Amino acid sequence: MASTKSTLSKKDLKRIESCKTAAKHHQEAAKCHIQAIKHYQAGDFQNAFKTTAKAYKHSWYARKYEMEETVRKALQEAHNDLISHVII
Repeated sequence: MASTKSTLSKKDLKRIESCKTAAKHHQEAAKCHIQAIKHYQAGDFQNAFKTTAKAYKHSWYARKYEMEETVRKALQEAHNDLISHVII
């Protein structure tokens, strides 16, 4: 079972928040894409374009938070590798 919040490190809490934020942006992007489809089907291409642009913005933010976590993890692994080589 996962650790309780009281035993999570500051890094773990930051990772969780990044994941939550990315997930929220993915959900908003999906909602916008669904709304854009409705606009396209109704022939309202101006609102379809605006809503699609909003979906892209949310997707960009989701990828930004995912990338921050990926970079953070990669840096940590590189740091650990460097330390293990110095110790050996």
